[in-house]
Amino acid sequence: MNSSQSLQTVALGPTNVIVPALGIGTWAWGDRLFWSYGSDYGIEQVKAAFQMAVESGITFFDTAEVYGLGESERLLGQFMQQTQTPVQIATKYFPLPWRWGANSVADALKASLDRLQVNSIALYQVHSPFDFLMGKQTLMNALADEVERGRIQAIGVSNYSAAQMREAHKHLAARGIPLAVNQMQYSLLARQIETNGVMETARELGITILAYSPLSQGLLTGKYTPEHSPNLTGARRIDPRFSPNGLRKIAPVLSVLQNLAETYQRTPAQVALNWLIAQGNVVPIPGAKTPDQARQNAGVLGWSLKPADIEALDHVSRPWR
Repeated sequence: MNSSQSLQTVALGPTNVIVPALGIGTWAWGDRLFWSYGSDYGIEQVKAAFQMAVESGITFFDTAEVYGLGESERLLGQFMQQTQTPVQIATKYFPLPWRWGANSVADALKASLDRLQVNSIALYQVHSPFDFLMGKQTLMNALADEVERGRIQAIGVSNYSAAQMREAHKHLAARGIPLAVNQMQYSLLARQIETNGVMETARELGITILAYSPLSQGLLTGKYTPEHSPNLTGARRIDPRFSPNGLRKIAPVLSVLQNLAETYQRTPAQVALNWLIAQGNVVPIPGAKTPDQARQNAGVLGWSLKPADIEALDHVSRPWR
């Protein structure tokens, strides 16, 4: 990794948790239901992806207790035992209906820490805005307790609307703790956070956006075109965006990405991820099931799109706002 990459880091919200400007999402690690883990790829591939990411300076990994029913966390825990490099983990608590007391947060976190084989993590996020019987104040206070206990360094949420972010921020502020992150779907083909108030509120409150599905499940890699669509597996089989008609709609975006990729001697995926970083206070977390994908992800850092090229991508992807 070159020196310019090593300097490209981001603080998670108004905290002192500093992470690389790009992370790795690990939903596909251990998940058989959506991602065909165990048939198309397995532990050797994702272990090699982990090792390549770490060697390339990408040491921030996002997981969740529900990914592979805990298998994603278990795999990360195993892999971390086999490296000397410090690794930062973000995981997520899922607010299931029967989790109605503050102790359920502590219990779920303990189970995640055990699977990860660590005593504390960089970021703990609420996976969805449902709070059922618990209520946001109880939930946020339980998370604040864990910051004070030292088991988590920063608090995040996921899929929260602008109003829900404000409420969570308010409850945490009463405890003197910032809301660091809102993890949202964000890509050139999913720009709704720019128009529904989420991005505006995040900037106002200093909250970092973790961008999941930043390559739209691979649509922005250029691998899928109306003329050539590889065999679809898992979640892609039922996604209409991967149909010939869906692929024709995104062709203008892919064309600009391809042109810019040639200009910068990068891949379309690297250009798409670099565009997200250029938005400011956005950390993309693309997946990586193989070492080659991890290496390509790392190639996003250490360079920047020119303003005119950022504008060209903004213009062609406006229908997806």
